[in-house]
Amino acid sequence: MTRTLEWNVHLDLSEENGTTKAEAVLDTGSEKLMGHGVARCNPQDVDIPTIGDELAASRAMKDVAGQLMRAADREMEAVGAGPTKGPLGKPYAWPDVAG
Repeated sequence: MTRTLEWNVHLDLSEENGTTKAEAVLDTGSEKLMGHGVARCNPQDVDIPTIGDELAASRAMKDVAGQLMRAADREMEAVGAGPTKGPLGKPYAWPDVAG
């Protein structure tokens, strides 16, 4: 079975007095996750707005990614998949059913 989805990310950036703020919204069609990011230019550095945009945007998207991972973690735990024990185990796995 093939499944195709399209998720959209909308990113708003604003800059004022050396501070850039970003808001990222991931729309999955069934829910929206919103993340925020901020970047501040050190007063001693040259103000290059593109760098502030990149930093703030990446931080906002990282915020959304963390929320998405936590949602997936909760859903995996709800169906019986959870963290494995031991230093070499995978981060998540289905419970052992072999006896």
